[in-house]
Amino acid sequence: MATLRKYIIAGLLVWLPFAATIVIVKFLIDLMDKTVLLLPPEWQPANLLGFSIPGFGVIIALSILLLTGMLAANLFGRRFVEMWERILNRIPLVRSIYSSVKQISSTIFDPSGKSFRKVVLLEYPRKGLWSIGFLTNDSMGDELCSVDDTLVSVFIPTTPNPTSGFIIMTRKDEITELNMNVEEAFKFVISMGVIIPDNGTLEELKQNKVAQSSADS
Repeated sequence: MATLRKYIIAGLLVWLPFAATIVIVKFLIDLMDKTVLLLPPEWQPANLLGFSIPGFGVIIALSILLLTGMLAANLFGRRFVEMWERILNRIPLVRSIYSSVKQISSTIFDPSGKSFRKVVLLEYPRKGLWSIGFLTNDSMGDELCSVDDTLVSVFIPTTPNPTSGFIIMTRKDEITELNMNVEEAFKFVISMGVIIPDNGTLEELKQNKVAQSSADS
């Protein structure tokens, strides 16, 4: 019975990641395939050829992103984007949504930005308990700096869904920067702590605990 259970678990370890990958990839492809609907009806493969082409929408989506990026990278494109943004900023509800989404996406995807580039360790939610977080801002506004000029903001994700979490403002000397990249940290959170990066993270935690104990004594 133990041998049978061992083989079943081994089979699950092989097929579960594979099946999950297929489901996620299929979901993304099906989602991007909907961009075919942007074409005129007579140009859509189902009407033009008599049958649909799986993945054709992915090509269209990538082409749109590529052309938009090329357009936005030159002077004419930037002026067009600025004109479009001025129009959106005149619409009350759309203005709030658009500006918020743009600010968040610019912060996350900007290659020169520092947000979500550093993984830190924070003693949270109480003393003796540690949480992994992402440094989102190391330079707070004037109003917050008037309280404490060493405040930084840290996003602490929940598990197994790291898209939700908490924003904690704490002093810079209360966080420990880890030798762990963002991808490894997300794997650690999503796996509920099962996948531990072998890059000295635990050793850093031990050193941090020793330093904390020395400071308390």
